[in-house]
Amino acid sequence: MRDRRDTLKNPQQELRIFRVRSLLAGLLIVALTGLLMGRLVYLQVVQHEVYSTRSEKNRVRVEPLPPTRGLIQDRNGVLLAENRPTYNLTLIRERVEDLDGTLDFLETLLALSAEEAEAFRLRSRQRQRPFQPALLMSDLDEAQIARLAVNRHRLPGIEVEAQLLRYYPDANITAHALGYVGRINAEEMKTLDLGRYAGTHFIGKTGVERFYEDVLHGQAGLRKVETNARGRVLRELGRTDPVPGQDLALTLDMGLQTLAYELLDGRRGSIVAIAPATGEILAMVSAPGFDSNQFVTGIDFASYRALQEDLDLPLFNRAIRGQYPPGSTIKPFLAMAGLAEGVITPDRTINDPGFYQLPNDSRRYRNWLRWGHGRVDMERSIAVSNNTYYYSLAHDLGIDRLHDQMSAFGFGQRVGHDVFGESGALMPSRDWKRGRFGQPWYPGETLSVGIGQGYWQVTPLQLATATAVLANRGEWVKPRLASRIGGEPVEVDLPNTPPALDIDNDYWWDRIFSGMEKVLTGHEGTARRTGVGLEYRMGGKSGTAQVFSLGQDQRYNAEELAERLRDHALFMAFAPLEDPQIAVAVIVENAGGGSTHAAHLARAMTDAWLLDEEEVDVEELREALENDTGTVAGN
Repeated sequence: MRDRRDTLKNPQQELRIFRVRSLLAGLLIVALTGLLMGRLVYLQVVQHEVYSTRSEKNRVRVEPLPPTRGLIQDRNGVLLAENRPTYNLTLIRERVEDLDGTLDFLETLLALSAEEAEAFRLRSRQRQRPFQPALLMSDLDEAQIARLAVNRHRLPGIEVEAQLLRYYPDANITAHALGYVGRINAEEMKTLDLGRYAGTHFIGKTGVERFYEDVLHGQAGLRKVETNARGRVLRELGRTDPVPGQDLALTLDMGLQTLAYELLDGRRGSIVAIAPATGEILAMVSAPGFDSNQFVTGIDFASYRALQEDLDLPLFNRAIRGQYPPGSTIKPFLAMAGLAEGVITPDRTINDPGFYQLPNDSRRYRNWLRWGHGRVDMERSIAVSNNTYYYSLAHDLGIDRLHDQMSAFGFGQRVGHDVFGESGALMPSRDWKRGRFGQPWYPGETLSVGIGQGYWQVTPLQLATATAVLANRGEWVKPRLASRIGGEPVEVDLPNTPPALDIDNDYWWDRIFSGMEKVLTGHEGTARRTGVGLEYRMGGKSGTAQVFSLGQDQRYNAEELAERLRDHALFMAFAPLEDPQIAVAVIVENAGGGSTHAAHLARAMTDAWLLDEEEVDVEELREALENDTGTVAGN
């Protein structure tokens, strides 16, 4: 009988199984060893450069070097915008492990208000390039810098960096002309060249700073530094220096700019002065102004709300965005339009009974002098600011020709070359009214336009520009603010300059200039008090912009009205008459007739430019304004 164990166990089969399993195990070990060796070769040889670079980045980093912003000067080298050293608090998100915790600690450490803390957190999340610092806070004081230094070990990724900060020495006077820089926001970040703006936290927001941003900013540089494990810089390994922005010299004269601001004496208004031959803007003031330095570092909510809620609108740039009826200041322009169209001659006269009536219309369009000026020709119509003459002229011209002729002087369009944010205001037309209101144009509306009222709106810059074109006898030179860029003069022949007026008749210009001179020196001139003691020949024209319309038989009485309902005072002028060096437009809100308040300010500006700025006594002028009740309101 066979042994049962022989049937249950097969040594040969077990041996074969063992050998197969050993072979498989050996092959697996060889395969794994080969895989490991292959991976080592891949990491050490194939990927050597990649991991070498990553390793290097643990101790070497590239930092952006922001460029120095170009300076802004006036025509005489007076600094209008400079750069002052300051310390900023920045954050590199990629180096901060607990962002919320770090921000909480900083808010406590720096004793920030709830409003400041909110702004702090918004800036910390603003889109940035990887490892590029985000600006959290500007212009740190010494106490804040000291607290941050003591707690530096608790704040990885937080740095205090020295940088130059924009500063405006005469901020209130130049705020509207220069504009200001401010922190780059999220929307701007989407459109900027991040390479060029690497490390830059500020950008031009308004005015000259905005228009010439590309010139003033420059090009960012880079530096490679070695750091320790905590990110502290040990040494500099190499650098590409930034290219500083170019300096900008403006056409503004700071002495004249300051005088214009002082002349307005806190009243709402604007003064613009232009050199007719070159188009250089000598002064461009909007009052009241504001401290533009507040906007550089970030104005607090309470201060910004106070500016926004101020009834005098200090943030509103009246010089280029304020829109006012031009009043009687447009009468010399209308007279030239009448001559050019053959509607009048210099010697043609009308009889003024004190009003004008359209054919088959009982309504009386009244002259400011209720009993009329009697027999009036073109020169006298300008000198005495006769409304009836211009009602008649406007009616004979018609709104279509009137619109075209006034547009040739720049009304109803943007006139400046480098004036950011300028409004085109409004030169009304038949087509404009139909498109705006869906209504036809009525003859009575043409009469209103004929004395600078109704729909017609101008900016102070437009009025000064038109005055310069008039002084040039129809030649256009586009107004500009930049005189030199990086030391190189700016070309006077600017693109998109309108063509000269096609009026080659010196006799016509002479007669109109004579009428404007009589405004100041004639015995009937509406601004004859202003012309007393003139040392040069000056032409001007007063105007009054109505804040609200009067009924046909109503009379204007300023003393019965609230101050903000009183007429605006306007005056435009140029001098000397034979070789104009300066053209001025003045608008003072709610100051009454232009022949008093505004005329005196225009005279002070021309005196300062043609004689000597230091001889203009502002206090004496204020006394003269108080004592001069003027002629008749409305002229």
